[in-house]
Amino acid sequence: SIAIAALAAALLIGFAGLLFGAKAIRIDQALTALFWALNTNIARIIRWLALIMVLVQFSIVIGRYVFGVNSIAAQESVLYMHAILFMLAAGFTLLVDKHVRVDVFYAKATPKRQDQIDVFGHIFLLIPSMTALLYWSWPSVRNSWKILEGPISVGGIEAVFLLKSLIPAFCALVLLQSVSLLIRLFSGKATS
Repeated sequence: SIAIAALAAALLIGFAGLLFGAKAIRIDQALTALFWALNTNIARIIRWLALIMVLVQFSIVIGRYVFGVNSIAAQESVLYMHAILFMLAAGFTLLVDKHVRVDVFYAKATPKRQDQIDVFGHIFLLIPSMTALLYWSWPSVRNSWKILEGPISVGGIEAVFLLKSLIPAFCALVLLQSVSLLIRLFSGKATS
């Protein structure tokens, strides 16, 4: 509900910028810069997980096949790093426009038409789906925190509640970036 309130506030500020001129637009620009900085800084930090994940997986393989040593917790750590990397980097992926596009008309469209497709996609597809995912996943995340849900497998990492917390974090980061892109699209400063 906090993410929904933040989204609504950001959209209202964005529309206020369109209605009331330069003073409100500065608020839009500040919000856009804040959301972009948030996703960019998160991506800068978690990008190192890709290297760490490869090194841990390499160590697991060497340990298992050369030394005959196996660790469930080490194997689960790769799963956790993979989840963190992809769930928390989704907002940044949207920011730099490197997400998967299925729209066959988008590539051949004019920049104005692309902006219209983007606005439609954000308002009618991305924001509703992220809001629904946030709404429907929250009870599971809340319950997981209540009981401090343990490992996936016996001997694994005792922090499934942290893993499940990535779902609302993912939704919030993508929603904030979507709002940021909408603000830029409505203010006529969309990036390609």
